[in-house]
Amino acid sequence: MPEKQKLVVSFAPFWHNGNRVTDRSLQIFLAATPAALFGVYRFGLSALGVLALSVSSAVLWELAFTRVAKRPVSVGDGTAAVIGLLFGMMLPASLPWWAVLTGTFIAIVVARQIYGGIGANPFSPAAVAVAILMLAWKQRMDFDTALVNYAFDFPAAFPLGVVKAFGTDAINELSLVDLFIGRQVGGIGSICGAALLAGGVYLILRGVIRWEIPIAFLAGVAVTAAVFHAANPFKFASPAFHLVTGLTLFGAFFLATEDASSPVNFISMLIFGASAGAIAVFIRNIGVFAEGLVFAILVGNLIQPLLDKIRPKALGKVG
Repeated sequence: MPEKQKLVVSFAPFWHNGNRVTDRSLQIFLAATPAALFGVYRFGLSALGVLALSVSSAVLWELAFTRVAKRPVSVGDGTAAVIGLLFGMMLPASLPWWAVLTGTFIAIVVARQIYGGIGANPFSPAAVAVAILMLAWKQRMDFDTALVNYAFDFPAAFPLGVVKAFGTDAINELSLVDLFIGRQVGGIGSICGAALLAGGVYLILRGVIRWEIPIAFLAGVAVTAAVFHAANPFKFASPAFHLVTGLTLFGAFFLATEDASSPVNFISMLIFGASAGAIAVFIRNIGVFAEGLVFAILVGNLIQPLLDKIRPKALGKVG
C-alpha cells in the first residue's frame, strides 16, 4: 500500500516576507526593556522580583499547558515571555508572589491557550490578567495602598487617583515634564513616558507595529480629555496630564497593538485606537477606577471583529 502524504493547500500569495514570530517577540521585548529597567531603578529589587517571576512563570505556564494538552511546545517563539513582561510592567512593585502567579496563569492559559494559542486570542492576554486582578484584589492593585511603604523624592501618590479624589487643584504643583520622565507612582514599567515613547517609536520604525493604532489611541485620549477639561477644568485634568500619566503610553504602544486582538485595515485601526482611547478617559473621569485603561482595551478588542468588516473597496468594476 503506498505511503500516504499530507497535502497542504492554502490561498495565495505564497511568498514569505522573512519575518518570524521569534524576531517580532524579541523586538517587543527589547522595546519594553528600558521602561522596565527604569521601574527597577525606581522601586528596587522587589520590582525586579515581580518582573522576573512574571516572565518566568508565564513561560512555565505555557510549557505546562502545551504538555498537558499535547500541543507543540511553543515557548521558543518568545510570545509567552513578552506577555509575562508586559503583564509585570503594569503591576505594583509590592504585589505578592501568589498574585503574580495567578495573573500569569490567567494571561497564558485562560486568555490565550484555551482559545487555541498564538494568534487565536480575541483579547489582549496581559490586559485580561490585570483587569481580573483589579476586580479580584482591588486593594492589592491600588498603587497608593500597595506602595505606601516606599519613600520617594516626589509626591508619593498615584496622579490619576489624586485627580479622581480631589480634583485638579491637588495637582497644580506637579510638572508634566517630571511626570513624563518617570517622577510619579504607578506600575513598574509604566511610569516613564519617555522610555515608553522611545520604545513605541522604535517598534514603528522597525515595522513591528503600525502607527495608526497608537496615534489614534493618543488622539482619542487627548480629544476626549479636552472635552471634559473644557466642561469642568477644576474636576477633570488636561489632555497633556492624561497623556503622561497612568498606562496611556504603555497601552497605546504595547497593549492596543497586540496582533491577534487588533484590526488589520487602515480605517478599522483608526476607529479602534480612537475608541479605546476615548473609553479610557471616560472610565478615568466618571468610572469607578482611577485607571481603567485595560478595560478600555478589552472593549476595543470586543468590537474588533466588527471593525475588521470595514474593508477597502476592491479594485476594478463589474462588467
